[in-house]
Amino acid sequence: MTVLEDRIAMADANTQRLDEWFERLERMPVPEGYKAEIVGGYVYMTPQRDIHWETIRQILWALEDTFGRRARVLSDVRIDFPGHQNGFCPDVAKFRDGAAKNEEGRWRYEDIEFVAEVISKGTAPNDYGPKKTAYATAEVPVYLVADPYLARCTVYTEPKDSAYQCELRVDYGNDVDLTATALGLTLATAAFPRD
Repeated sequence: MTVLEDRIAMADANTQRLDEWFERLERMPVPEGYKAEIVGGYVYMTPQRDIHWETIRQILWALEDTFGRRARVLSDVRIDFPGHQNGFCPDVAKFRDGAAKNEEGRWRYEDIEFVAEVISKGTAPNDYGPKKTAYATAEVPVYLVADPYLARCTVYTEPKDSAYQCELRVDYGNDVDLTATALGLTLATAAFPRD
């Protein structure tokens, strides 16, 4: 078996395992208002609070203002990312024009231009740790973390060798300048709710 064949077999096994987990999660009585995702083979269920949703809406509106309502922007939809059993449901994922689902009917991480995650207390280490690594490995050009507890956005850009080379921190109330990135927009944070 060649290295390429071995990697393809590992990826297929990883996807099959994620499929099994998500099928089980769909059969579970998950309370309304909770999001479930798999990070590094562990299942996380987090409540979606109003602050969380309001922040997501602000980001979605900024994307629509720039790219229009027909832009491919999704929220809380399963996308499989590189690494061990990473079936994430990003708070916001913007895909490039022409993006299409794969043979399994899922969106491909290779087509993502931007991901935003809004921090929840219980899963913040995932957003700043394994998810950041997976997004960099997937070469997502722009990864934004909105943190209502710190009232700060952190933007990661220039993925290389499974790490982001650039990091920018912007306190809420200031604009996040993304004009030099794949997004080419400025994100106002004055209306982002704080906790």
